[in-house]
Amino acid sequence: MSIPVTSLSDVEPRERRVAIGTFDGVHVGHRAVIGEADTVLTFEPHPLRVIRPEAAPKLIMPFPIKRDVIEGIGVEELVVIGFDREFASIDPVAFCEEILIDKLGAAHVSVGENFRFGARAEGTPELLASRPEFETRVVPLVEVDGETVSSTRIRALVSAGEVEDAARCLGAPFMVEGEVAGGDRRGRELGFPTANLIPGDGLICPGHGVYAAFANGRPAAVNVGVRPTFETGRGLLIETHIIDHDENLYGATLRVAFARRLRGERRFSGAEELVAQMERDVAEARQVCASFSRPR
Repeated sequence: MSIPVTSLSDVEPRERRVAIGTFDGVHVGHRAVIGEADTVLTFEPHPLRVIRPEAAPKLIMPFPIKRDVIEGIGVEELVVIGFDREFASIDPVAFCEEILIDKLGAAHVSVGENFRFGARAEGTPELLASRPEFETRVVPLVEVDGETVSSTRIRALVSAGEVEDAARCLGAPFMVEGEVAGGDRRGRELGFPTANLIPGDGLICPGHGVYAAFANGRPAAVNVGVRPTFETGRGLLIETHIIDHDENLYGATLRVAFARRLRGERRFSGAEELVAQMERDVAEARQVCASFSRPR
C-alpha cells in the first residue's frame, strides 16, 4: 500500500491537518471526522484492551483493512500510537503540547463530539478548542435510518447477519480478511470448492448463514457457520466459493466483502439436497453481485 504507516516516534516534522480517533470500522461518522484531514492519528491496540480488558469489544476490522479504508478516503499518512498504560496516563495538556503541536505540527485538529483522551479521560473537545496553536473542528454524531451510527451498533448488525444495514452505517461493505486454511475438501467433492477462513477471536463475524459477497474482488457465495449437514466436529468457518474461479489459495490472504445475506444456515437430509441448494445459492449470489452498488 502507498499510504505511509508511521509510529509516533518516527514522524517527520511538517504541518498537518490531523483527525484523531480509534476509528474501528471507519464508519460514516468516522469519515465525517476525517473529512479533509491529511493525517489520521489512531491507537493500537483498542484502548479498552488496555484500560478495561474485560469490557474490550470485538473489533469490526483488523488493522490492514482499517489502513486500506483510510487510504481510500484520501488520507496521506496514518500515524499509530502504541496504546499502553503509560500512554493512557498522559496528561491531556501534555498530549496537546507534546504530541499534537511538537511532534505532529498540527495546524488543524478534527475529533468527534464524544472523543476523550488522556489520564482519566479528562481531555475533551473543549480543551482542544481552547488551544490557540491549532484550529479545532468538533464533529457531531451522524445518524443513519434515524439512529446514531456507532461501532457498537455496527457490531450488533453484523453479528445478526444484517450486513446490508451494516454497510449503510459503514459506508462500505463489511469485510473480513485472513489466511486461507486447509480444509477437508468436502466442498470440492460436492463441486463447490471453497477457500476457508477461521475467524479471529478478537474480531466480529457475520451471523450464521449464506451470503453473496466479493472475495478479493470476485463474486462469491459464502457460508458462515459450522456445516450442520455434516458431523465434522469443526468450529466456526467462513467458507468462500469464488464463482467461476478455481484456484488453490491455501496460505494466501483472502479479503471477503459481504454484500447480502441470502438465507440462514440449516441442515439438509443429505448431499444431494445440499448440492441443489448450493446451486440456487450460487445463482442468487451471482445475480446480487452483478447488480451490486456501494451503499449511499
